[in-house]
Amino acid sequence: MKSSFFLFLALLSFSFVFSQQKNDSEKIPVLIRCDDLGMCHSVNMAAKQVLETGIPVSMSVMVPCPWFSEAVGLLKQYKNVSVGIHLTLNSEWKQYRWGPVTGVNTVPSLVDSVGYFFPSRSLLYNNNPSLIEIETELRAQIDKAIAAGLKIDYLDYHMGAAVQTPETRAIVEKLAAEYKLGISRYYGEVDVEGGYSAPVANKLDTLTSKIKVLPPGGVKLLVFHIGMDTPEMSAMEDLNTFGLKEMSKHRQAELKALISPQLLQLLQNKSFRLINYKMLNEEKGLDNMKRPGGN
Repeated sequence: MKSSFFLFLALLSFSFVFSQQKNDSEKIPVLIRCDDLGMCHSVNMAAKQVLETGIPVSMSVMVPCPWFSEAVGLLKQYKNVSVGIHLTLNSEWKQYRWGPVTGVNTVPSLVDSVGYFFPSRSLLYNNNPSLIEIETELRAQIDKAIAAGLKIDYLDYHMGAAVQTPETRAIVEKLAAEYKLGISRYYGEVDVEGGYSAPVANKLDTLTSKIKVLPPGGVKLLVFHIGMDTPEMSAMEDLNTFGLKEMSKHRQAELKALISPQLLQLLQNKSFRLINYKMLNEEKGLDNMKRPGGN
């Protein structure tokens, strides 16, 4: 009798677990990725506010930037974050520039006349960058992050420069395979047009309205560019004509929307399942990544 009772409990427990798994499989997976950590103190402090919500989140760090060390110390403190390398080949802010980790003499085709990365992809590729130098620099960025003690889960790419051509995309794929890392957008993620370009006053409404109507199918990827409207960030001016004016106000508004009770409550309701790239790597498997668009 006793053994039958325990068998019944075991079957009941299995049934409950299976039911929970089934329910999870029916939820829409949502992945939040925050870019540009390490770019400046303002971005790092904005990231801290997101991390303190406790939600699963992915954060991409820019290794060549001046506030990289602070970002490293911050990211090490939280278990809910999956860390990625925001592979960087551009430096777009007037009066606030950075250059290669490897040094200008090692990768001369990647820098301008004073040793900074070019502000745009077009200027970089008009300079005929060496593929060998691109791989050398990107590898150095990964190595520096690992040497700093970060546990890296994935790669992505600042301003798309590292995947500009099939040849450079192949370099990123080679590095991901070598270091056993995921690549953002290689799991069939569906980009959800975020609120970065929405008017400052409408960020939250824009995000919630889009999330409420997300259809099933694929991981929904929301990319945020958060920051704080501080004197440091408000002084930054994009050298590219397509850059947003009053960028610091837009980033502050994105931060405010992301950590708002309304959005967090919406994302954690029964329809959605928040994940990060560490979880996605484990669920999907690195061997199942596929180049988006078949390019």
